[in-house]
Amino acid sequence: MADTLPLPPPGFDELPFEEKVNYVEALWDRIAAVPEKVGVPDWHRQVLSERLAEYRSDPKAGRPWQEVRDQLLSELAGRRRTSRS
Repeated sequence: MADTLPLPPPGFDELPFEEKVNYVEALWDRIAAVPEKVGVPDWHRQVLSERLAEYRSDPKAGRPWQEVRDQLLSELAGRRRTSRS
């Protein structure tokens, strides 16, 4: 980038929190609209390689995503009930 932009951009800190989140989401949507330009860090590739190798060494050791998701949602719902008590 030839000129460095100020971080955060002028006026950002004065925005309400929700508008800050909307701003960041809109920026990401613009970036993600061109996925071929979004790089993947080497450490992400390394983690994926390790996990794939672990899966291939024992494919039955894992659990289906739906089962994991349901368990996580159940645990989250339990925490919400507990925190409201």
